[in-house]
Amino acid sequence: MELSTADSVDEALDELSRRGERCRVLAGGTDVMIQLARREIAPEHLLHVERLGELRAVETDGSTRLGALVTHRDLAVGRLGPGYAAVAESAATVGGLQTQVVGTIGGNVCNASPAADTLPALLVHDAEVTLRSVRGSRTVPLAEFVVGRRVTTRAPDELLTTITLGRPAPRTGDVYLKVGRRSAMEVAIVGLAARLTFDGTGVVTDARIAVASVGPRPLRSVGAETALVGGTGDAESVHAAAKALLQDVDPIDDVRGTADYRRRVIPGLLGRAVRVCAQRAEG
Repeated sequence: MELSTADSVDEALDELSRRGERCRVLAGGTDVMIQLARREIAPEHLLHVERLGELRAVETDGSTRLGALVTHRDLAVGRLGPGYAAVAESAATVGGLQTQVVGTIGGNVCNASPAADTLPALLVHDAEVTLRSVRGSRTVPLAEFVVGRRVTTRAPDELLTTITLGRPAPRTGDVYLKVGRRSAMEVAIVGLAARLTFDGTGVVTDARIAVASVGPRPLRSVGAETALVGGTGDAESVHAAAKALLQDVDPIDDVRGTADYRRRVIPGLLGRAVRVCAQRAEG
């Protein structure tokens, strides 16, 4: 296996254009190196992109944009600023401190794990990803970019460069909650992100609900969102939302938990998320 290091985005795109499917992009390596050790992947070439400082930028003027090499630790300490608590909380649960310091948001997205902590938080903030190649660039909603377990729509010659998030409206609260066998360094049994916007009377005017580790990919539940809009986060609307959410998920039995257990914890997790969002929306 060969290894090369790109010193600019253009250099990285040239390498990807020449090598295509034979090449694997390497940044922090928290996923790629494990997959190599387990022989789950066997690329002919690794392209190291950690030196691309332009992909570490965070911009918050107008829309919120973060480079693909922004680390989980950057996000966990609140580099995105107010309004993105779910993103910070999800990043803070990705492995331990060493993983967070080197692991990147772009790598987490492109790895497309069904249990990825950051993906539900990005989904509730209407994330879009920008991909570049020597052919040009394109922007894709995250919900369309991740299509299955470790499967995305990224072409072999493309590099994910930027993630753009929607700006939350006033009176909005968001949260990421995770069920695991311990609070840190554990893959989620269930991960749930929520973002709710309220009017001045406490009625939900907009809702975003996304989950991970309960299907082949993290996903948003339009049915749960619809059930919450127009209510006040009361027990009746939460119950209806949980029922709709359970219809959207397809959990499996694995070493971390059973499908039945995952289904059982979702209603309580959703109810807790709604309460936290309401509290945070009040300021």
